[in-house]
Formats: sequence, structure tokens, C-alpha cells
Amino acid sequence: MAACPISISHCRLPASVEKVYAVATPMLVGSGRRHKLAQADITLPQKSALPSWIGYGWPAMVGLLALTFPTWRYIMTESWSTEQGSHSPLVLASGLWLLVRMLSGTRDLQKRPALGWALAAILPMAIALILFRTAAVIELEVYAMYALFVAVLYAFIGRQALAALWFPLFYLVFAVPLPDSLVAALTNPLKLWISDAAVTILYLAGYPIASSGVTIQIGQYQLLVAAACAGLNSLITLTALTLFYVYISHKAQWRYMGALTLVVVPVAIFSNLVRVLILVLLTFHVGEAAAQGFLHYFAGMTTFATALVTIYAVDRAVQALWSLAQNKRARS
Repeated sequence: MAACPISISHCRLPASVEKVYAVATPMLVGSGRRHKLAQADITLPQKSALPSWIGYGWPAMVGLLALTFPTWRYIMTESWSTEQGSHSPLVLASGLWLLVRMLSGTRDLQKRPALGWALAAILPMAIALILFRTAAVIELEVYAMYALFVAVLYAFIGRQALAALWFPLFYLVFAVPLPDSLVAALTNPLKLWISDAAVTILYLAGYPIASSGVTIQIGQYQLLVAAACAGLNSLITLTALTLFYVYISHKAQWRYMGALTLVVVPVAIFSNLVRVLILVLLTFHVGEAAAQGFLHYFAGMTTFATALVTIYAVDRAVQALWSLAQNKRARS
């Protein structure tokens, strides 16, 4: 058999082989082209997996962190270590989680505002933060820091996307410590009512107890109903967690959210009344040292857990009654 020359152009293939080659070559070329197109279709969405402002926004985030670091340090060392501000880390963590979770759903609404509008939102809040820090007004400094955070977020995602995130932004307000003057104004009536109610209940039960304002005298012990026992801390925390729970479970039912939140107020006040009763009884039967030690915090955790369980039970009961009413209407 004669050898085929090295030059392919002068090599004559059999007719059957030429026919197969003529059919297979366009198919291979087409499949390669389709493979490249498929790769392009796969890789394009991966480029937009993260928000577009992540790449160029990190200097602003670093600057924001550097500017607000003294405020954060004060909050973590002075506010979060007290019983009044102990709820803030929980609210902050859950609020940021919800904000990041909802942020990915606002990509179609995200539109960066003009530079002038962005600076008009950021600069006044930054100046207010520095002025309040210089004047040592920590409560207003914290609120200015929160407003600065919202302004920076507005500069990256725009007004429409920011409006879509209204609930997590509103929820994060509960993580901001309240001013001391406001705390005093709100807790004084609660302290007086809880003191009188606890004394009346225990007096009817036969205990040697009396009160003068927020001071309770039982046996040889004298107790002072503090602001932490008056219910404001539990009221704020329970309101925040109830809003979070109802929004996650029933985000479309705004009236139901408001109605269930109103239930928080009597539940928080009643749970703190139970807490004061427990502490007074522990002091009388066990001693002041035991009541003011671990048992003091244990009583607080117990009543708070009881309040959360009560809110959940009310929600389940209302849902069951609502479903029963809907079924009756459907049948009739």
C-alpha cells in the first residue's frame, strides 16, 4: 500500500471517511461553541453574587469604624456590663443578621444617590457625633452614631432600598441605650406601683411587711426597688424580641404585630412584680446576702424566660382561635 504523503492537503481520504468528517466537524465546532456559551452563562451570575459596593466601599467602612470606635468602646464597657443595657448585644446581633439577610433582596432597588446628597446626609451626622463626644453627652453621641450608620448605608444603596429595610433599622434602635433622665422618668411610676403591689400581696399573705415609696421593710431587712426591678429593662427587651418574632413569623400582618406588641406591656410589668415578690421572699427566708447574689440574677432570668414563654403562648392561642373563627366563617 502506498504511503500517504506528509502534506495533508494532498492526501486523498476514502469517500466514507470524508463523509463522516464532513458531518462530524460542524458538530464538534458547534458543541465547542455551545460549551463556551454555557461557560459564559455560568460565570456571569457569579460576578454579581456580591453587592457592587463591597469592592469600593471598604475605605468608608474602615473610616466609619475608626470614627465610632470610642463610642463602641464606651457602650461595651459601660452600658453592656449593666443590667439595664444587657439586652443590647442580643438586639444588635439579631438586628444586624436580619439587615444583612434582607439587604440581598433589595438589589433591584439599590441606586446610589448623587455625591452631594450623600455628603449632605453623612457630614452633619459625623459633625454631631464629634460634638456630642466632646461635650461628653454619651446618650446623644450613641444616637448620632446610629444616624451616621444609616446615612452611610443610604450613600451606598439609595433611598428606595433604605426604605425597604425599615424594619431592621427600626429594630436596631432598641439596642441604643436610653438616656438616664428618660429612664428615671419612666421607671419611677413603675417602681412605686410594683412596690405597693408587692407589699399588699405579701401583707395579705401574713408577712410583716411595709413600704415607704420604693423602700420595702420586711422583718429586719430593708430593700430598695431599683430601676432594673421596675420593668423597664424587661419591657424594652421583650418589646424588641416580640417585634422580631412577630415580623419573622407574621411579617404581612401589621395589625396583628401591633396587637401582640401591646400585650408585652402588662406581661413585662407582671413578670417584674413576680420577680420582686421572689426577691423579697428570698430575703426574708434565706437572707439578704443570698437574695442579692446569684439568686438575684437567677430570679431575673426566670421571670424574663417566663415572660417570653407567655408571649409565645399568647401568640399560639390567638392563632388557634383565629383559625377556628376562619373555619366557622367558611362553613357558614
